[in-house]
Amino acid sequence: MSDSTGLLLAISLAERKRDAVVQQLAQSQQNVRSALDQLEQLRSYAGDTDGRWVRNGTVGLSVELLKHHYQFSGRLQQAMVMQEGVIANLRRQAELVQKQLQAAESRLSGLKTVLSKRRAEAERLARRREQADMDEMAAQLFARTRALNLQGETL
Repeated sequence: MSDSTGLLLAISLAERKRDAVVQQLAQSQQNVRSALDQLEQLRSYAGDTDGRWVRNGTVGLSVELLKHHYQFSGRLQQAMVMQEGVIANLRRQAELVQKQLQAAESRLSGLKTVLSKRRAEAERLARRREQADMDEMAAQLFARTRALNLQGETL
Protein backbone atom coordinates (compact mmCIF):
# COMPACT_ATOMS: atom_id res chain seq x y z
CA MET A 1 0.00 0.00 0.00
CA SER A 2 2.98 2.33 0.33
CA ASP A 3 2.80 2.98 -3.42
CA SER A 4 -0.76 4.27 -2.88
CA THR A 5 0.25 6.84 -0.27
CA GLY A 6 0.53 9.61 -2.86
CA LEU A 7 -2.80 8.62 -4.34
CA LEU A 8 -4.45 8.62 -0.90
CA LEU A 9 -3.05 12.10 -0.30
CA ALA A 10 -4.40 13.26 -3.67
CA ILE A 11 -7.82 11.84 -2.77
CA SER A 12 -7.77 13.61 0.57
CA LEU A 13 -6.91 16.91 -1.09
CA ALA A 14 -9.57 16.38 -3.73
CA GLU A 15 -12.16 15.68 -1.02
CA ARG A 16 -11.21 18.88 0.81
CA LYS A 17 -11.45 20.88 -2.40
CA ARG A 18 -14.83 19.33 -3.20
CA ASP A 19 -16.07 20.13 0.32
CA ALA A 20 -14.91 23.73 -0.05
CA VAL A 21 -16.75 24.02 -3.37
CA VAL A 22 -19.88 22.54 -1.76
CA GLN A 23 -19.74 25.29 0.88
CA GLN A 24 -19.16 27.89 -1.82
CA LEU A 25 -22.18 26.58 -3.74
CA ALA A 26 -24.36 26.73 -0.64
CA GLN A 27 -23.28 30.34 -0.09
CA SER A 28 -23.97 31.21 -3.74
CA GLN A 29 -27.43 29.67 -3.54
CA GLN A 30 -28.11 31.58 -0.30
CA ASN A 31 -27.04 34.80 -2.02
CA VAL A 32 -29.55 34.13 -4.82
CA ARG A 33 -32.32 33.47 -2.29
CA SER A 34 -31.49 36.68 -0.41
CA ALA A 35 -31.51 38.71 -3.61
CA LEU A 36 -34.86 37.19 -4.56
CA ASP A 37 -36.21 38.09 -1.13
CA GLN A 38 -35.01 41.68 -1.60
CA LEU A 39 -36.71 41.86 -4.98
CA GLU A 40 -39.92 40.56 -3.47
CA GLN A 41 -39.70 43.20 -0.74
CA LEU A 42 -39.26 45.94 -3.35
CA ARG A 43 -42.24 44.64 -5.33
CA SER A 44 -44.35 44.42 -2.20
CA TYR A 45 -43.38 47.94 -1.14
CA ALA A 46 -44.13 49.33 -4.60
CA GLY A 47 -47.50 47.58 -4.61
CA ASP A 48 -48.34 48.85 -1.14
CA THR A 49 -47.34 52.39 -2.06
CA ASP A 50 -49.40 52.36 -5.26
CA GLY A 51 -52.30 50.83 -3.36
CA ARG A 52 -52.25 53.64 -0.78
CA TRP A 53 -52.26 56.26 -3.54
CA VAL A 54 -55.20 54.58 -5.24
CA ARG A 55 -57.15 54.19 -1.99
CA ASN A 56 -56.47 57.74 -0.84
CA GLY A 57 -57.18 59.16 -4.25
CA THR A 58 -55.31 61.86 -6.04
CA VAL A 59 -58.01 64.50 -5.93
CA GLY A 60 -56.85 67.66 -4.26
CA LEU A 61 -53.18 66.76 -4.38
CA SER A 62 -50.72 69.27 -5.66
CA VAL A 63 -48.95 68.73 -8.94
CA GLU A 64 -45.66 68.79 -7.05
CA LEU A 65 -46.74 65.95 -4.76
CA LEU A 66 -47.93 63.86 -7.74
CA LYS A 67 -44.63 64.53 -9.48
CA HIS A 68 -42.71 63.29 -6.41
CA HIS A 69 -44.86 60.17 -6.24
CA TYR A 70 -44.22 59.33 -9.89
CA GLN A 71 -40.50 59.96 -9.45
CA PHE A 72 -40.48 57.72 -6.38
CA SER A 73 -42.40 55.01 -8.24
CA GLY A 74 -39.95 55.30 -11.14
CA ARG A 75 -37.00 54.87 -8.78
CA LEU A 76 -38.62 51.82 -7.21
CA GLN A 77 -39.03 50.38 -10.71
CA GLN A 78 -35.35 51.13 -11.44
CA ALA A 79 -34.36 49.44 -8.18
CA MET A 80 -36.37 46.36 -9.15
CA VAL A 81 -34.72 46.22 -12.59
CA MET A 82 -31.29 46.58 -10.97
CA GLN A 83 -32.15 43.85 -8.47
CA GLU A 84 -33.19 41.55 -11.32
CA GLY A 85 -29.74 42.17 -12.84
CA VAL A 86 -28.10 41.33 -9.53
CA ILE A 87 -30.12 38.13 -9.36
CA ALA A 88 -29.08 37.17 -12.89
CA ASN A 89 -25.41 37.71 -12.00
CA LEU A 90 -25.74 35.72 -8.78
CA ARG A 91 -27.41 32.88 -10.66
CA ARG A 92 -24.58 32.84 -13.21
CA GLN A 93 -22.06 32.71 -10.36
CA ALA A 94 -23.96 29.84 -8.74
CA GLU A 95 -23.98 27.97 -12.08
CA LEU A 96 -20.20 28.42 -12.36
CA VAL A 97 -19.72 27.08 -8.85
CA GLN A 98 -22.03 24.16 -9.73
CA LYS A 99 -19.77 23.37 -12.69
CA GLN A 100 -16.73 23.58 -10.41
CA LEU A 101 -18.43 21.11 -8.08
CA GLN A 102 -19.09 18.73 -10.96
CA ALA A 103 -15.43 18.96 -11.99
CA ALA A 104 -14.27 18.36 -8.41
CA GLU A 105 -16.61 15.36 -8.08
CA SER A 106 -15.36 13.99 -11.38
CA ARG A 107 -11.72 14.34 -10.34
CA LEU A 108 -12.41 12.70 -6.98
CA SER A 109 -14.28 9.87 -8.66
CA GLY A 110 -11.39 9.34 -11.07
CA LEU A 111 -8.85 9.21 -8.27
CA LYS A 112 -10.97 6.73 -6.33
CA THR A 113 -11.30 4.57 -9.45
CA VAL A 114 -7.51 4.55 -9.90
CA LEU A 115 -7.06 3.61 -6.23
CA SER A 116 -9.63 0.84 -6.54
CA LYS A 117 -7.90 -0.55 -9.64
CA ARG A 118 -4.51 -0.40 -7.93
CA ARG A 119 -5.85 -2.23 -4.89
CA ALA A 120 -7.50 -4.87 -7.07
CA GLU A 121 -4.24 -5.36 -8.97
CA ALA A 122 -2.29 -5.63 -5.71
CA GLU A 123 -4.76 -8.24 -4.43
CA ARG A 124 -4.51 -10.17 -7.68
CA LEU A 125 -0.71 -10.18 -7.46
CA ALA A 126 -0.84 -11.27 -3.82
CA ARG A 127 -3.16 -14.16 -4.75
CA ARG A 128 -0.80 -15.18 -7.56
CA ARG A 129 2.19 -15.10 -5.16
CA GLU A 130 0.25 -17.10 -2.60
CA GLN A 131 -0.73 -19.64 -5.25
CA ALA A 132 2.88 -19.87 -6.44
CA ASP A 133 4.02 -20.42 -2.84
CA MET A 134 1.39 -23.13 -2.37
CA ASP A 135 2.42 -24.78 -5.64
CA GLU A 136 6.08 -24.68 -4.57
CA MET A 137 5.22 -26.17 -1.17
CA ALA A 138 3.15 -28.92 -2.82
CA ALA A 139 5.99 -29.67 -5.23
CA GLN A 140 8.49 -29.93 -2.36
CA LEU A 141 6.13 -32.17 -0.38
CA PHE A 142 5.62 -34.36 -3.40
CA ALA A 143 9.38 -34.56 -3.98
CA ARG A 144 10.02 -35.53 -0.32
CA THR A 145 7.25 -38.09 -0.36
CA ARG A 146 8.58 -39.58 -3.57
CA ALA A 147 12.13 -39.61 -2.22
CA LEU A 148 10.93 -41.39 0.93
CA ASN A 149 8.94 -43.86 -1.16
CA LEU A 150 11.98 -44.55 -3.34
CA GLN A 151 14.16 -45.07 -0.26
CA GLY A 152 11.57 -47.41 1.18
CA GLU A 153 11.60 -49.48 -2.00
CA THR A 154 15.38 -49.83 -1.94
CA LEU A 155 15.50 -51.02 1.64
